[in-house]
Amino acid sequence: MKRVYRSDTEKMLGGVCGGLGEYFNIDPTLLRIGFAAATLVHGFGLVVYIVSWIVIPSERKVANSVAVSE
Repeated sequence: MKRVYRSDTEKMLGGVCGGLGEYFNIDPTLLRIGFAAATLVHGFGLVVYIVSWIVIPSERKVANSVAVSE
């Protein structure tokens, strides 16, 4: 089962774009540009990014929870 998580390897700030890029198989740079554009144009990109940073678990937490459940 595919899970979304914040990436520990493809991260610049919080790893949100890196994790979403791995989940959707797209370049994280495109997502970063999208968040920046949404912030500049509509002002909600930064809010969505911060909420995603809080809600989406990190890659380490997902790996630990899978290892514990097995």
